[in-house]
Amino acid sequence: MKVRRQRKILEIIENTVISTQEELADALRRAGFDVTQATVSRDIKELRLVKVAAGDNNYCYGVTKEQSFAQNEERMCRMMRELVTGLDFTDNLIVLRTYPGNAHTIASLIDGANWENIIGTVAGDDTILLIVKPREEVERLVQKLKSLMG
Repeated sequence: MKVRRQRKILEIIENTVISTQEELADALRRAGFDVTQATVSRDIKELRLVKVAAGDNNYCYGVTKEQSFAQNEERMCRMMRELVTGLDFTDNLIVLRTYPGNAHTIASLIDGANWENIIGTVAGDDTILLIVKPREEVERLVQKLKSLMG
């Protein structure tokens, strides 16, 4: 639930000018999330949201590119340790196994990392297919994924 809620927060602040925690909480409630101000406050802290200039001396929540990248890597490491159950590879393909219902979350994090040489991911319920180009990069990426998995 927390991952879905935080993903929704990022979607909301990307598409809507949100200036206060109350506005964010209201937007989350409209999206079907039952949240308190304390929950929203913790999410803002965990997501490392910042106030950015919105013009006319107004500010709204946002994520800087540097924060987005660091946050994605940190989150990916945590999620890989918690949700990935296996890894295998062949030729230019890597397959990750997750607990049921979690493949899309991990694939989205990998896509968001914009790793060079991964030309695409395909996620099912508990399986992710990573397509790598060139083939010679597969072993390096496998080692990187294994290190993230702990």
